[in-house]
Amino acid sequence: MPSSNRWRVVDIVVASVIGVATGLVFLFWNNVGYAWFSAADAVTPGLGGVAVGIWLIGGVLGGLIIRKPGAALYVELLAAIVSALVGNQWGIETIYSGLAQGLGAELVFAAFGYKRFGVLQAVLAGAAAGAAAWTLELFLSGNLQKSAEFLGLYFVTVVLSGAILAGLLGWLVVRALAATGALHRFAAGRDVTERV
Repeated sequence: MPSSNRWRVVDIVVASVIGVATGLVFLFWNNVGYAWFSAADAVTPGLGGVAVGIWLIGGVLGGLIIRKPGAALYVELLAAIVSALVGNQWGIETIYSGLAQGLGAELVFAAFGYKRFGVLQAVLAGAAAGAAAWTLELFLSGNLQKSAEFLGLYFVTVVLSGAILAGLLGWLVVRALAATGALHRFAAGRDVTERV
């Protein structure tokens, strides 16, 4: 592994802080987002996927900020563990979701060789995390038994929500953090300050 891909102590610490902070965001979203999910699903089954994107943002943030192999997976999984341990309505299944969603985002950053971290990669990572969540829920939530119409609509809404609420929003959050100087020890911070 090239030395630029080796994790530094600061990478581990910051990734852990991002993971815990994102897990706390998940705790808030577990109520607000689930209410939105339920309301949208009541209008049209499958439409609830529009609310899922926030639960996918950890992998995007980890990948964009740390820019090392495993960062997207680590941050999303840690956020899911925090959400599960503090307590939510899904329990241990949250950890499986974090693993799948983090892996979805991770695969996009890997596909670009951990060398490109623009808005396109962020949006694709969010969308891939959504596709991974949808795939896991086929088996974990029993969605495999549901109609093709439900599965199709749910897939489209989860992937779009991931692209927008995790990908685009995650990219904007990273740029906002970088603009404050909080990420000056990372390439993500230097990218933004060099453009100003």
